[in-house]
Amino acid sequence: MKSYRVNLMSIKSDIWIERMAIEHGMIKPFELKQVRDGKISYGLSSFGYDIRVSHEYKIFTNINNSIVDPKNFDANSFVDFTGDVCIVPPNSFALARSIEYFRIPRDVLTICVGKSTYARCGIIVNVTPFEPEWEGYVTLEISNTTPLPAKIYSNEGLCQVLFFQSDEDCRISYKDKSGKYQNQSGITLPKLEDSLNCG
Repeated sequence: MKSYRVNLMSIKSDIWIERMAIEHGMIKPFELKQVRDGKISYGLSSFGYDIRVSHEYKIFTNINNSIVDPKNFDANSFVDFTGDVCIVPPNSFALARSIEYFRIPRDVLTICVGKSTYARCGIIVNVTPFEPEWEGYVTLEISNTTPLPAKIYSNEGLCQVLFFQSDEDCRISYKDKSGKYQNQSGITLPKLEDSLNCG
């Protein structure tokens, strides 16, 4: 009878996150504890890290009557905005980027979830997992599900990253396959991967 090895993944604690951030540069800049002081909190928590949103945004607009097409994305679908507070229109959407730069280890996968302060206001943050050996600034997707304009506060917490470590390395990492969002430095729009370069 053939036996199968069960691969285990465990969520990582503040002790592990701190060590990986300080000794291996996994998160830069890194806040050792939760920063509050009238802000939407960010920094290290018990089993995660709350990341901040930068002051750069791309806000969806329909003034150019563009069609949203993931295979042929029109940059005219967005209006660029820079500021301390971003107003996301009712039932609309914005892209932003994290202040933090991440370097994910080969045996780690992350899941990112929105902070409850925003979720309770109808503001949903969606971020796809950070794959093994991905690195870069995080492109943050912010949805305003309400019929009212919504404020997003720059340089404050927006979402929390949870780190899951496997008991073995993956066969092919994001870096190995030259992933199309590797080393992204700003707000990165959708890309269609060239079949010649998929790795």
